[in-house]
Amino acid sequence: MERDASPLRDRKRQAVRTEVMAVAVDLFLEDGYEAVTVDQIATAAGLSPRSFFRYFTNKEAVFTHMVGEAGTGLADRLRDRPSHEQPWLALRRSFDHMTETLDGDERSLRVMRLVYDTPGLYGGHLRTQAQWNELLADALAPRLVTAPSGERRLRAGALAAAAVACFEYARRERAGCDARRSVAELLDIAMGAVHPLS
Repeated sequence: MERDASPLRDRKRQAVRTEVMAVAVDLFLEDGYEAVTVDQIATAAGLSPRSFFRYFTNKEAVFTHMVGEAGTGLADRLRDRPSHEQPWLALRRSFDHMTETLDGDERSLRVMRLVYDTPGLYGGHLRTQAQWNELLADALAPRLVTAPSGERRLRAGALAAAAVACFEYARRERAGCDARRSVAELLDIAMGAVHPLS
């Protein structure tokens, strides 16, 4: 009996994609996003340019894929939060993994600055973050048990969009002018300004 090879194929595909993303980001940080070509990324990753396009449509897609994956993980962590936790606090806690990564790695700070300083990347970054709103709204809506059923999706979307906006402001503040404070601390301040977290 032949086993389905697709899960293994998917894992291999994801491993290659992850490797290409790491190589591309290293090149972008070293030489600047605009100066790096698809051919350079492919060569550094040990691929042909044709093979690169099996994984990404262009070099910007390297970033949008990374941001998209982060949004999926964020929604999964929100679903895993304790059911008794208040929705706004559950949203805040779902960002913990991301803030720990950003605060624990100088390279992540450099990547944030690269995105903010490159208009093409920043536009794609914002478009992909808008998708986070939808993912988080889907994960949050079941928690809003006291809201009228016809309003749950709207309320969940509003809360999700507010949380994502707070996260974006916290990251921008950290990348731009407040390197003394962590993204986690700045996110607490931003989200606390919208609604108390306690």
